[in-house]
Amino acid sequence: MKAYPYRTPAVIAFLLLFQGCAHMSRDRILRQNVTAIKDETRVLAVYEPWFGHPSHISVGYSSSDPAVVERQIEQAKTLGISGFVADWYGSREPLLDRNYALLARTSAAKDFQLAMMYDESAGENGEPATEQTLVEFEQFHRTYLQADSPGRSAYLTYNGHPVIFIFPKGGHTDWNRVHAEVSSWNPTPVLISEYPQAEFGGAFDGLYAWINPGNKGWAADGSNWGDDYLREFYRKMETQYSGKITVGGAWAGFDDSKASWGLNRHIAQRCGETFKQTLQLSREYDTAEHPVPFLLIATWNDYEEGSAIERGLAKCGSTVRSSS
Repeated sequence: MKAYPYRTPAVIAFLLLFQGCAHMSRDRILRQNVTAIKDETRVLAVYEPWFGHPSHISVGYSSSDPAVVERQIEQAKTLGISGFVADWYGSREPLLDRNYALLARTSAAKDFQLAMMYDESAGENGEPATEQTLVEFEQFHRTYLQADSPGRSAYLTYNGHPVIFIFPKGGHTDWNRVHAEVSSWNPTPVLISEYPQAEFGGAFDGLYAWINPGNKGWAADGSNWGDDYLREFYRKMETQYSGKITVGGAWAGFDDSKASWGLNRHIAQRCGETFKQTLQLSREYDTAEHPVPFLLIATWNDYEEGSAIERGLAKCGSTVRSSS
């Protein structure tokens, strides 16, 4: 398996994102916070391929522009990110499928990695949602995971198996059926989700952490950034899910005020402290007995939910909304 190490220079690059922090120079941040990261951990970032679509806000570029995609991949590589995890909706969103294909081809040409995050159908009952998932998984398998598929060499693998992330939506999919179907693929995929419904725990090979304010819930000032949530996640992976792949989580902040679906939810960037501390927690819980082979940054470019790191972090003293 090809190694994509996350070394100390990558941490330095991340910390260089902390722009304009009052009372703390960049050098001081580096001296205080740079520590060694295990070479085996691969850093990934969630990528939204939908900009330029009329249902999303304008961010100054189109996800369909090859020059934009090349620039994004090169920028991510300089920060120590080894791959994107791109949202994919199958036949429900043809533009996103075309943009995913562009990402795959460009990633292969740039020695970068790419994985699909399948956005679950929000179907109203089990059978339609499950059937749609089965059809779309087979579509993805046929189009992107064959040996001769364009960009196939870029696809993210774990011990030789393609990694597929699941973003839960309606909760109406029978993942046991899906797991049984994809078990016939060669090679079989690794399925990774958020905490699953109890009856589907055996259908997933791993779990990932996602942006969460923690047990106290969303605070109006964004001060609940998810420390207790992440600690609980890593502890559960050590105990309750010790046989599954742990995908750690890191985020810079959250603000869904620009999203048409927004619910006025906020996690403050706190002058870069939120990003720094979520990164540190992944290291704290990465042990020989319970390794963290992947770290998933949420997100590279979700400007509608204020979690993007693509253009750096908010300056000290600015509101959380200034990050996008």
